[in-house]
Amino acid sequence: MPAPLRNFLITRSPNPVDLLNAATRLFGGSIATSPLDSLRKGDHELRGVAARDFAVGYFASPLDVRVSSTGGRSSYFVNIGVSGAIAASCGGLNTLLDTATAGVVNPGDTQELRPARLTPSRFLGLRIDAALVDQEFTALTGRPPVSTVRFGFALDLARPKGRAVLLLIRSLLEQLDSGDPLFQRPELQRSQLRCIVTALLLAQPHSHTGELRDGPQPGHPRSLRAALAFIEANLTEHIALGDIAKAADCAPRTISSAFRDRLGLSPMSYVRNLRLDRIRQDILNTTDKVGTIAYRWGVSHLGRFAGDYHSRFNELPSDTAARR
Repeated sequence: MPAPLRNFLITRSPNPVDLLNAATRLFGGSIATSPLDSLRKGDHELRGVAARDFAVGYFASPLDVRVSSTGGRSSYFVNIGVSGAIAASCGGLNTLLDTATAGVVNPGDTQELRPARLTPSRFLGLRIDAALVDQEFTALTGRPPVSTVRFGFALDLARPKGRAVLLLIRSLLEQLDSGDPLFQRPELQRSQLRCIVTALLLAQPHSHTGELRDGPQPGHPRSLRAALAFIEANLTEHIALGDIAKAADCAPRTISSAFRDRLGLSPMSYVRNLRLDRIRQDILNTTDKVGTIAYRWGVSHLGRFAGDYHSRFNELPSDTAARR
């Protein structure tokens, strides 16, 4: 892969602090970077582009760094070697990032990156908004994930499915580098990014792989199907556990057990998560006020809503609204 983002220089400096600060700015405050050892002199370069749902950076530096998630946007990161190699670790897992292997980092994870060879190491870092992964998962399955999609760490770019992800990322970079104003339009960038996310969901093992690869899953019992249909039809209204149990024609304890056994969470947690997902989509895709959107989806207490929203997406509703 030739050196990308040639017209998007952010910093080129002998001071590694400039690189660390520039990386934090590029990724919208979603990460904090710190040196693993003493700061190294040398050439530190970062080129990058930030957009609504993603940011991509090209790093050239001999610095060993720790990259931690912060309270900003909830994001995934895909790191791809351009030249040389990077020894990467995340959550007790280790891999060597080079032109044949990428690393996929999940929301909330901390990664450590160390140049592994004496030759200069250069790599790409692609940030993807977690909400976009949820949206594409929903488009593929017809329902939102009941918990965070967590990918395996090492992505094999030498195998056909990994190569597909790499080709789509290269296409995005080529579009950015073309200088054509058409490719600077957010609509085209978002369309390309959605293709990347879909390919990643289909190519890389993750916590919900079975729902995508193994065909139809064993059917839910009739009571659970009735409960899910009731929730979907009444999501904008006040919903209580008794209402769900009545729609399922069983006792509240019975339907609660069905939700936990089949979906891994309580009925009211399912309602809350689904409602928050729909609210987030409306915040990003409309110009309506956050309060108006929240009330439209059945929220009655805005203070509690803000806390629930932050817990699910690692940002406040106002932070999401600021990006539209």
